Amino acid sequence: MSLPSVYQNKFAEKLTILNDRGRGVLIRIYNIKKTCSDPKTRPPFLSDKAMEPSVKFINKKFPHLDVRSSTQHLGPVHKDKGDIARALGPIYHTFLDVLEFRDHVYELLNTIDASQCFFDIHVNYEFTKSYLDLVVTYVSLVLLLARTEDRRLLIGMYHCAHEMSHGTSDPSFARLGQMVLEYDHPLKKLMEEFGPHTKAVTSALLSLHFLFARRNQGAEQWRSDQLLSLLGTAGTMLSPASSDTMACEYLSLEVMERWILMGFLVCPGALGSSPQCLELWRLALQGSLYITLLRDEVLQVHKVTEELLSSLKGYGKRVADLKECKEHAVAHSGSLHRGRRAYLRGAVRELEALLEDQPGLLGPKALFVFMALSFCRDEVSWLVRHAEHVTKTKTPEDFADSHVAELLFLMEQLRRLVRRQARVLQRYHVQYLARFDALVLSEVIQAYTSVAKASLPLGSNSDVGRVMNLIVFHTKLLDSLEELLAEASDLSDLCFYPRAVEKMFVVTMEEPSMLRYCIAFPLLCSHFSHCVHPMCPEEYPQLKAMALGLCNKFLEEVARQASTYIMDACAEQHNLSEQLLPKHCASTVSKARNKKTLKQPAKKGEPERDKPGAESQRKDRTLTTNMDKLHLMLAELSLSLNHVPNFTVFEHTVTPAEYLSSHLETRFAKAIVAMAGYSQATQEVSRPSEVLVGLSAYLTFIQSLEQFVGLDTGRIIRSVLLQQTQPRDAAGEQTLTTIYTNWYLEALLRQASTGAIILAPALQAFTTVPREGEPTFSAAEFSDVSEMRALAELIGPYGMKFLSDNLMWHVGSQVTELKKLVNENMDTLVQLRSSSCKPEQMAALLPRLTSAENVLKRMTIIGEILSFRAMAQQGLREVFSHHCPFLMGPIECLTDVVTPDTDIQVTLSIFELASAAGIPCEVDPALVNVLAGSKTDGSSPEEDYKVACLLLVFVAVSLPLLASDPASIYNTEVDGYNNNIHCLAKAIIHVSAALFTVHNKNIETHLKEFLLLASVSLLQLGQETDKLRARNRDSISLLMQLIVAESSFLTVDMLETCFPYVLLRNAYREVCRENLLSRVPSH
Repeated sequence: MSLPSVYQNKFAEKLTILNDRGRGVLIRIYNIKKTCSDPKTRPPFLSDKAMEPSVKFINKKFPHLDVRSSTQHLGPVHKDKGDIARALGPIYHTFLDVLEFRDHVYELLNTIDASQCFFDIHVNYEFTKSYLDLVVTYVSLVLLLARTEDRRLLIGMYHCAHEMSHGTSDPSFARLGQMVLEYDHPLKKLMEEFGPHTKAVTSALLSLHFLFARRNQGAEQWRSDQLLSLLGTAGTMLSPASSDTMACEYLSLEVMERWILMGFLVCPGALGSSPQCLELWRLALQGSLYITLLRDEVLQVHKVTEELLSSLKGYGKRVADLKECKEHAVAHSGSLHRGRRAYLRGAVRELEALLEDQPGLLGPKALFVFMALSFCRDEVSWLVRHAEHVTKTKTPEDFADSHVAELLFLMEQLRRLVRRQARVLQRYHVQYLARFDALVLSEVIQAYTSVAKASLPLGSNSDVGRVMNLIVFHTKLLDSLEELLAEASDLSDLCFYPRAVEKMFVVTMEEPSMLRYCIAFPLLCSHFSHCVHPMCPEEYPQLKAMALGLCNKFLEEVARQASTYIMDACAEQHNLSEQLLPKHCASTVSKARNKKTLKQPAKKGEPERDKPGAESQRKDRTLTTNMDKLHLMLAELSLSLNHVPNFTVFEHTVTPAEYLSSHLETRFAKAIVAMAGYSQATQEVSRPSEVLVGLSAYLTFIQSLEQFVGLDTGRIIRSVLLQQTQPRDAAGEQTLTTIYTNWYLEALLRQASTGAIILAPALQAFTTVPREGEPTFSAAEFSDVSEMRALAELIGPYGMKFLSDNLMWHVGSQVTELKKLVNENMDTLVQLRSSSCKPEQMAALLPRLTSAENVLKRMTIIGEILSFRAMAQQGLREVFSHHCPFLMGPIECLTDVVTPDTDIQVTLSIFELASAAGIPCEVDPALVNVLAGSKTDGSSPEEDYKVACLLLVFVAVSLPLLASDPASIYNTEVDGYNNNIHCLAKAIIHVSAALFTVHNKNIETHLKEFLLLASVSLLQLGQETDKLRARNRDSISLLMQLIVAESSFLTVDMLETCFPYVLLRNAYREVCRENLLSRVPSH
């Protein structure tokens, strides 16, 4: 054949186009097979019971389907012919693409045979590779087509629907149906098709003989050859790594196996014609049990080949050889690949470290990088493929590798290094091409073209081909670096082995030494976008979901484990800090005291308690504590999470550290709530100061995480702590704010309302009354100054506002009930109010009042709530002043400028700001808001105002009733009463101030009226003849002083006008005397 006619054939172009086209058709057939085999994605009419007669008919009669005479069988198809044609149209045309592809392959293979093309992988690498790829692609397509079980039904049903819709069948249906029938037994048909091409296929495969034998070696041989080692020949480290067969050095061993085994599968006759063919075939059979058709579709090569050869005459010896090779593969292939992986881990680790340290070596040693990538990719691919499909084996350890993560990680490191140092590679090879390659090519071409009638065929001038291969490799390093990386290290097929990859990841996470490499699995997902082919865009959403799902799963697990170690380490620090709490020093102080006084022998069985700090003393540095292990694990996982700031998976940017941040926020929030130890059933909770100490320990450790992992720990801490100031966190769970609000309301204040807990102003805390049925906690331990400060630190101004709002809601509820009682006694109270100057008339009216004790009880409860709120506000003020002194100063100044003449709305706005900072106000804005919203339905403002006035009257005239209560004794030790009636002062002052602010009335005037009524009522106790009713008169009298002291509107002079101070002085003296006498022991 003349040279121009050979050029006109355009073999290179056709091979390139057909290989890409064949890959696309293969993927479409794969997609059809997977879609129809999954009940979720299978076309619904294929599984419809009404369609079963049509399905059976089509499968039975295919391809001879007479639509017109078979209406009784095809009735359901006719009914839905439009939907069927639309749904099956793309599938039908995919099968037509297979037919078209087969025609083009036939034509090209015949033309290549006719042209007597020369194939040698070492000389014309690209041409030989493309030819063998085409053969394998075609064989894979036919085998995959034969595995598509519904092929007859899909084609036949579309044909029927098409003919019903258009009145005629598709022109290509007859040929397509014949092709489907021919490939019912695909291997025999393939043998027939490749019979004429055996010579060309065999010559291409034989060129692999030396290369495959050299590459298919065990780890021991690699080790003796110092494969991939730059240090083994340190003297030549700067010399360029070169070879007569550059591209062959990084050619995938898996690809070569596939060429050989599939080539001889369709051309078995060549096995008897050449000993080299037989040797090459046997060698390939010993390396793998499964070879890839496409993605996760594999060929059990020994079984399939044995079935084929057994059906042919004259292949008995080959069947025996096959069985021998299978036994060898089963026995030794696993250990062979396990040894290779172990060697590659060490060799590639050394190579990567050296190139990372000296990136200039990438120029001369670029070949080593692509060899390493190719070898690693082959081993990982082999492991995943066999781990998925080999289910029964005597050596399961050969098909599982807990160190595969390191291999994947090293591959990513090399890829990253090549991309980062691309300029080094380009500068080096630009000069190499100009100063070496061009000169060598010139010399070779001159030498071979200087003879007479030189046609320069590559078959007899192999040096030209080798130089061209070298130049092609160097050119790719300049212009097609990404394509070269994909060719040598693409692992996108692992997307279709999710179970195997997940198992490897689980094993990796269980191996402490591999934790630093676990980021390789999420990074692996970035390869999966290479699976997408332009001819099958409908796969994109599924592949994207698969890749992102796996990536998310891996990072979630890594973050979960890392956050677990962080929380465990925080818990350890919490335990250490808890040992320093004052409550734990009591036993130490007691022991020290006993040693000085009486040396009592230690009780048997009593454990010796270690002093804080003992954990830091070690007698042997080899001993490791739990904290050491946690730090080690955390450091390993942090290396992994810090490896890359972000990466891309299907156009989604993934940031590994954010996964840890999210998990840490969630677990930190749960840990804070757990520190409170709240039990709603038993009403047990930890003291705020103890929780604050634990929280400080957690914060200290979390802040130290910045030296481990690139986290914005400040943002995490701010986010979590801010959520704790709200009623619910981001997950909808309860927070410290909710817990402590509920506890103080349900436990402490509820007990206070029953008298089991009293307010002790002298202690600035609530204290527990020592009696039977007392609460299980010490109230002072939860309500003193330090606890209120700690509470304010924990829940902040937002949380304190929530606490205040809840307290005020209860106050509002009590006021609403008080108004009802006032309405019940409206007439009597009106008469009492008008009789303030007529003691005898008041005395006659008092017995007509009902529920007076109830009024006093509810006012006392209000006072207890307001007293607790005042203590909490004081704690908030101190904390706020400490943290924000620059804000507290202006707020206090603003509060000082408020005068009685200031507009009420302006005053309330300023007081609301002050209250948020914990500053006490003359009028409580929160209480004003609550009482303004609790007006009686259907009543006018005048009526509400009247009820407010009469409420003070009711309280004032009911005060004498307290004298008959045995608990109404003023206790000088706590500076209050044993039944909490000293809280009445705060209740009366703040409720009246809020009520008259709501009605925009003068507060001072109404409080003076209250003083007058209360004084008259209490002075009448002096005329009481019943001693039991007046027994605590002196103690009750002191309430007047407390009321005046509580209010900024009242003064002692005002009190003096209606209640002589001498009575108060005498009452104080008498109360103090009784308290002293009660403490004197009786003899």
